[in-house]
Amino acid sequence: MKETIYIYHTNDLHSHLENWPSIHHFLSNKRKMHEKKDSYLILDIGDHVDRSNIYTEGTLGKGNVKLLNEAKYDYVTIGNNEGITLSHEELDSLYTEANFEVIVSNFTNLDGEIPNWVKPYKIHQTPSGIKIGIVAATADYGVYYEKLGWHVQDPIPRLKNVCKEISSQVDILICMSHLGKSQDEILIEQIPSLDLILGAHTHHLFEEGKWLGNTLQAATGKFGMYIGRVILEFDHISKKIVSKEAKVYPTDELPVPEYASQLQMRWEYEGKAQLSHTVFNNPVKLEKEWFHESELAKFFGKGLLEYTGADCAMFPAGIFLKDLPEGPVTAGDLHQCLPHPINPCIITLSGADLLEIIEQSKNDKWPHLEVKGLGFRGKFLGNVLFEQIVEREDGVILIQGSPLIIQDTYRLATLDMFTFGYFFPSFKTAKKQYIMPETIRDVVKWYGIKEEHKCRA
Repeated sequence: MKETIYIYHTNDLHSHLENWPSIHHFLSNKRKMHEKKDSYLILDIGDHVDRSNIYTEGTLGKGNVKLLNEAKYDYVTIGNNEGITLSHEELDSLYTEANFEVIVSNFTNLDGEIPNWVKPYKIHQTPSGIKIGIVAATADYGVYYEKLGWHVQDPIPRLKNVCKEISSQVDILICMSHLGKSQDEILIEQIPSLDLILGAHTHHLFEEGKWLGNTLQAATGKFGMYIGRVILEFDHISKKIVSKEAKVYPTDELPVPEYASQLQMRWEYEGKAQLSHTVFNNPVKLEKEWFHESELAKFFGKGLLEYTGADCAMFPAGIFLKDLPEGPVTAGDLHQCLPHPINPCIITLSGADLLEIIEQSKNDKWPHLEVKGLGFRGKFLGNVLFEQIVEREDGVILIQGSPLIIQDTYRLATLDMFTFGYFFPSFKTAKKQYIMPETIRDVVKWYGIKEEHKCRA
């Protein structure tokens, strides 16, 4: 006797909710088709949440959980956007109302205890008795998680141990991996018993799956542009999978429900309503500029320096997407201006290293560079701007008005997006202090309130 198991999966939606009505409609139809005669699962492989979306920001991700509930997902894992863009308390309560189970094999609190909303693995049994072992792992952003009061174990050794623990108890072994394409390949080499890896994190797309050894890999790219489907055919006599296949469905080729635009409006309205409260009052309008200094950039630079207590600051002008109005500034205004899930960071550098960074920042290609990822949700990087770093006409660099001394040590306040090494390779090995869970818009809020109080005094 042979039985077919259908697995539908999404990954890295990043709150691109323009595609969600079609995804929901598609999954609902598939569920109705299968529920009386077939075994099926619906899974999400992380980064469904992205705080650049106003509905997600307004509900702190709980709106995303509601959407997953409504689409009747069975199991999900977390990506870095769930894991490190929410405070400890916000993540700890994110899945309180979830009707699905959250599986993360390599996630604990700082005491090594698994939170009550996490399962390290799941043995899912189909109506006919097939036992499907599901393990999952999220990417190891260790320093970030530690700052937030969580611990992420080295994913591959941890998955090896979990798979070893459950392999004798299951007929099929599946991994929901928010680790990225290259890590998945290592995972297969280390755990060849995996039947299927559902991938995420690096936004890779396998239109018809990809084989490595006996393991099938499936992934759906990003932003809900595709929905994945895997078919496993299981032989009850031999107790083995006899065939596997994967494909994806382009979302833009799926029917769009007639209520889609109403849903979009409702989500936006709810998000705006949650962010409609005033956070501070602005004495003047602060306008953005991407390719030179602006009053908004000066305001942010002073706030970043004062918030961090650093010696000087550096940031890209492209982070500002909207002006900040004169008068009441709402949480929504701040979100529109700075939607990025980016945290401040203090980097300790020698004078020589800081001088090199200043020179690198003059790269004339950077201002018009279109940046994707690294937490950046804008378009162009814009000019790299400084606070308390000035270059005189004779080339002398002044830090807080005094000449830079090569042998001295300086604390540079900047954005965590610069610490991954893409722009400034030396930052990867420099001493860093990440400030979390505060985002850069929290810095603007803090400084705006401070300045308002100062004006009233």
